[in-house]
Amino acid sequence: MPRIPIQMPQLGESIAEATVREVLIAPGDVVDSYQDIFQVETDKAIMEVTTSCAGTILEIVAQPDQSYTVGATLAYMETSEEEAAKAGLDPSGEGGAAAESDSPGESLSSSEEREAARPHFAVDEENVIDEEAPRTVQPTVEGGLPVPVRSPVYLSPRMRHRMEELGLNQADLAGIAGSGAGGRVTVEDFEKFIRDIEQSKMTEASPMRIAVADSMRRSWTRPLATVTVPVIMDEVLRHRRASSPKPGITLYAIRALALAIAENTAVAGRLIGSRIVHPHAIDIGFAVEVTDGVLVPVIREADTKPLTELVGPYDELVGLAQERRPPAEATGGGIATVTNVGPFGITDATPIPLPEQNLVLGLMAGRKTPYWDAENDTFVPRLESKFILSFDHRILDGGAAGRLLQRIGQLLQEPEKL
Repeated sequence: MPRIPIQMPQLGESIAEATVREVLIAPGDVVDSYQDIFQVETDKAIMEVTTSCAGTILEIVAQPDQSYTVGATLAYMETSEEEAAKAGLDPSGEGGAAAESDSPGESLSSSEEREAARPHFAVDEENVIDEEAPRTVQPTVEGGLPVPVRSPVYLSPRMRHRMEELGLNQADLAGIAGSGAGGRVTVEDFEKFIRDIEQSKMTEASPMRIAVADSMRRSWTRPLATVTVPVIMDEVLRHRRASSPKPGITLYAIRALALAIAENTAVAGRLIGSRIVHPHAIDIGFAVEVTDGVLVPVIREADTKPLTELVGPYDELVGLAQERRPPAEATGGGIATVTNVGPFGITDATPIPLPEQNLVLGLMAGRKTPYWDAENDTFVPRLESKFILSFDHRILDGGAAGRLLQRIGQLLQEPEKL
């Protein structure tokens, strides 16, 4: 029966290698097609290596906590010629990939078809490495292995352990140019980096700053995008001048955002697996600057309470947040956040949503702009503010995000209905 090598598959477009975390099989085990046999860790996720056909495990080459490049042999299995043929494997021996025949009369499938049929086994002969001891091989884009030359974000188990000792994370390595294979940051690179920064002036980051940094780092693991719409604010300002007590500008935006989300709650949902989880309630947070950081108190069910009922609770939450003592019932659990950077004179920005949220709405500083009044055939001054929406691109596309922003702008043109 054919003896077939099982090799490290191409686990993603930018993945050059992976570390074996757990061996799920043993020599002599009988396995089915597409059965999980290794658990491996890339710089992106924990993933599984599976079989492409049924058979019996003969030998395990890979060792836990060792790194292997794409195409490296992890194990050997024995299978029937029929199973090997189904998977597109060479039933004649260890070659794994079916080679093209020298006989002009014989015809085989194209190389692309063969690669697709046996993704965990295909590797050209020149890329086969010695399976007796794991080692790192320079990634290549030749020979049918579409692996980028550089993989600078990969961290070896030894490197991860050293970073854990110092309480550092991968984002802290952004300034290091790796000297290892494929641009990898080695332990030597890391230690030199640590020695260099120890010669620099340093101050301790506050717990608040560390918490904000961790939150933003987790947020940035998602594909975020941003859209912008100019909103005329004259009606809002007119309404505010006539109101007593006067609602904050941020509160108008909170109320408009809540009503717009309530019309289609999917826009504020979270993608979990293959499902979009809709929010149970329209709870909107708002950013309040405090010393060395930001707090985000939350207004619960902002879509069900009119603007006039929210002024008092909103003002109270702002005060408590500035004192760093927001009430527990107004902490966490929001589905979106509003941040008003207009008071700082900022006219353009890219707000980042919290890790547990899909949306953040940014209000920029207002500016007088000429607006064409078709009825009177003349330009008139209008106070215009950019509203900027950042969102998880897995949930929304630009069109849907733009429509959400447009709807917020429409609602703000009739503030008395908020």
